[in-house]
Amino acid sequence: MPSTSADLSARLIFPTREIVEEYYLPIIYTACRTCYSEQVPDQIWDKAVSRQVADEKQQSLVRKVMESGHGSTIEHVNFTFAISGVTRTLSHQLVRHRAGTAFDQQSQRYVSFKQRDNYTIPDTIAKGDLPDDLAGRFQRAIDDNLDLYGQLLQAEVPAEDARFIFPNAMQTNLIMTVNLRQLIHMSGLRLCTMAQWEIRQLFKQIRHEIFRVSPFFGSFLAPKCVPLGYCDEMGNRDEHCRIRPHRDTVMAVWEAYRGGTDLVETNGSVVPETSPFRPKPRRTTPLPVVDDETVPARPVSVGSESAGDADRV
Repeated sequence: MPSTSADLSARLIFPTREIVEEYYLPIIYTACRTCYSEQVPDQIWDKAVSRQVADEKQQSLVRKVMESGHGSTIEHVNFTFAISGVTRTLSHQLVRHRAGTAFDQQSQRYVSFKQRDNYTIPDTIAKGDLPDDLAGRFQRAIDDNLDLYGQLLQAEVPAEDARFIFPNAMQTNLIMTVNLRQLIHMSGLRLCTMAQWEIRQLFKQIRHEIFRVSPFFGSFLAPKCVPLGYCDEMGNRDEHCRIRPHRDTVMAVWEAYRGGTDLVETNGSVVPETSPFRPKPRRTTPLPVVDDETVPARPVSVGSESAGDADRV
């Protein structure tokens, strides 16, 4: 049977919890202190890794430096994930993240796929109440493509050419290594409620894996609106996602404040309709936005990268 969205997997294969607990915080602390201390780096490292400087003090400095936007200090630690059961739809999005990442992906050129059910059907199709047997037609179309793929291989068509028949639903496996700064940036985009459902599920698992080895580092993985303090997604101008107010709302309140308008609680906008920052009306029924793990207890700001559309396709 083809897979569902619940079958994707992201497992942290390096580092272990013991390595993270013993070395990762001291590495970042040493990088931070080196920038602001007369001590030489190896002296700072010895005190950090021997815990002459307590973990709480190291975490406090690291948090302050990260909040200041000094993101290069967290590029010194990396995490490697084994990712499986994701579709080519997801992998095309994932590999758009370039700086600070390394990918190796299962090849459709050198692997001749004998399995004929290694694809994913979205829940909106598999579990949706669709007319005209659309769900069945969807699955039969993919099955027919994969049957044709097998016939092409039997006819000695090279796998690199037979693969042209594959749909985006085909599953793939990857190894991804990413430094902490880039992982925080990626998570900010992909944990957003506006992200595509499959890659959002992937990053929920990634966040869970980081929490498993370090709740401190895991707490920095959150939708980008959390450290920003506002949402900058154009698709959320009606604020159906309520994690943070939209930028337009923040600017509208600021405009009203500068204009001398009394700010009172209201169900509508506090600024005239002519304002370019007037928020759009909210949807009547807010969408479910987060589970208990989404927002860290203490959000922070990391780096100065903006969320470019090229990373979000």
